[in-house]
Amino acid sequence: MILLKAKKFSKTAKKKPTQLEKHDDLRVDNYFWLNNREDEEVLAYLKDENQYYDDMTAHTEEFQSVLFEEMKGRIKEDDESVPYKLNGYWYITRFEKGKGYPIYARKKDTLDAKEEILFDCNVEAEGFSYFKMTGLSVSPDNKLIAFGVDSVSRRKYDIRIKNLETGEIYPEILNSTTGGSTWAADSKTLFYTKKDNETLRSDRIFRHTLGTSTSEDVLVYHEKDDTFYTFVYKTKSRKFLVIGSNSTLTSEYRILRADNPTGEFTIFQPRIRGMEYGIAHYDTHFYVLTNADDALNFKVMQVSEEHTSKEHWNEVIPHRKDVLIEDIDIFKDYFVVSERKNGLNIINIRRWDNTANYYLPFDNETYTAYVSTNPDFDTKILRYAYNSLTTPNSVIDFDMETKQQQVKKEQEVLGGQFDKNNYFSERLWANAKDGTKIPISLVYKKGLQMNGDNPLLVYAYGSYGSTIDPYFSSVRLSLLDRGFIYAIAHVRGGEYLGRAWYEEGKLFKKKNTFTDFIDCSTFLIEKKYTSEKHLYAMGGSAGGLLMGAIVNMAPHLYKGIVAAVPFVDVVTTMLDESIPLTTGEYDEWGNPNEKEDYDYMKSYSPYDNVTKQQYPNMLVTTGLHDSQVQYWEPAKWVAKLRELKTDTNILLLHTNMETGHGGASGRFEALKEVAQEYAFILDLEGIKE
Repeated sequence: MILLKAKKFSKTAKKKPTQLEKHDDLRVDNYFWLNNREDEEVLAYLKDENQYYDDMTAHTEEFQSVLFEEMKGRIKEDDESVPYKLNGYWYITRFEKGKGYPIYARKKDTLDAKEEILFDCNVEAEGFSYFKMTGLSVSPDNKLIAFGVDSVSRRKYDIRIKNLETGEIYPEILNSTTGGSTWAADSKTLFYTKKDNETLRSDRIFRHTLGTSTSEDVLVYHEKDDTFYTFVYKTKSRKFLVIGSNSTLTSEYRILRADNPTGEFTIFQPRIRGMEYGIAHYDTHFYVLTNADDALNFKVMQVSEEHTSKEHWNEVIPHRKDVLIEDIDIFKDYFVVSERKNGLNIINIRRWDNTANYYLPFDNETYTAYVSTNPDFDTKILRYAYNSLTTPNSVIDFDMETKQQQVKKEQEVLGGQFDKNNYFSERLWANAKDGTKIPISLVYKKGLQMNGDNPLLVYAYGSYGSTIDPYFSSVRLSLLDRGFIYAIAHVRGGEYLGRAWYEEGKLFKKKNTFTDFIDCSTFLIEKKYTSEKHLYAMGGSAGGLLMGAIVNMAPHLYKGIVAAVPFVDVVTTMLDESIPLTTGEYDEWGNPNEKEDYDYMKSYSPYDNVTKQQYPNMLVTTGLHDSQVQYWEPAKWVAKLRELKTDTNILLLHTNMETGHGGASGRFEALKEVAQEYAFILDLEGIKE
């Protein structure tokens, strides 16, 4: 049934032993030499792997095309965002049929006004194999727009400035930036963040004055601690410019009046290791979201503009053990708090004068709701979004005074086949080995019999406190309509069940993430949702680390694995401070320069723990220019798996030679990568159409 087993990869990577010693521990890395994207031998090896991938999946090419067209066919090509109003203009992002990039536009005062095209990215992207525009920032006088462009997929953006009255793009180029920028109140002073050219750490804030040479730009802040990154923005009240410095566990902010751009930034509250905080401004006060003083799930404090340090903070919303405060949004008359309780999003609305305090009503068992784009300060309207595993996304305007709401847009699923009533979603609780209950969100077509014969794809991430909410995906229908169950395992390492859920899946408790996933998989098999012959797993980046760990720990559970841009060479990467993100990740993974951290990392690092055993069928993907997980991690991992695995199962490595961590650019190009992944899984399941 499986045609993929017909041909063995004959051009295995050469073994060139490199000795890596730390803490009197010697590791021999036979494939360390792949760590050089300029080496012709390395490029030749990657191309050989790509050719093998092409050969082994040639019989699915037509199926991939079918899947791509099917997914694309559900998406409204001539689509546009719900307009939002800012400083007298309505801003709109739209797409035209047959074009892969957005068009950014605006209309003055009313939506009936003449449209003004800010950028047509279909034109801007001409001649580039990769193109991404980001950080569009309009000056307070509405006459200028700053924007960032990356044409390499390395996440280093060049910022340019366009005159919206004349269409002229000014000659100055602010290079090696994050892409984002912030205008001072004078509409001629621009603040932006530069990246270190080697590590890509965002470490410096510069001030640029319109019409001057970039060589004259003033360094206003340099974050010298290499475990922190820095950024700059303006408060929603438009009164203050803010420079933030963050590491995984610690925050610090500096503030300056936006009408005094050449002044000195002052520290809001000096950093204290382990204390996180974020700030929002209203009237004459700042509101601080913080975990200070053991507020694990965060609390909200208030402080005057004049004296902002911690000893002056006053409590507004106390810490609660069962509720995680995720964000706050400030309006002229209202204060909106985004919370999470028992894994579910809840939105609290309060009036500043204390005459109202209520929650938006949500009643599903599993759903996703979040505050959307609300740049306007003086409004009663809260824009939020809602969806679930079975319900397409809706953008809703809620009147915080009358409590009336208007659905501004419902995601259209084209093709005429979709009816949300044909699908069922539920939330289960698996038992972890330590007795913890692990939530799993599932969706499938109604009528499936839970007899152990259903193909099931389980997905998870499980790091950085990043929560994968149960969201709707029209792309996912290509699996569901072919009989698959789709599951999201809300493993520890995310924040689905609050901050403690994250703390229990990091540093010396990282293995909980892996065992939770395995326990969820075992639970789904025991409950006959699927079986070992029909269970598949998928994860990307840190979720790719999860995939690498589970195939070492429990390879027998899975028929197939998709590991996208996987972080699998944990020890070597975390010892290399020249690699982007490394030093800023010590609080997540540990610092292997410390022996205890080194030993624990080595005990689970997928690359270091590949052994002579049987492994599932596997598809591993990466991008040559990936700045977050370097291509050589998955390349080395696959080479070592080829050397040691004892089975005849499929192992494929596909390197996109033109892209980085986020994959292909363009609205639909990324769907081709999803089609590749789905075709791989479906083919293993014997589903050919």
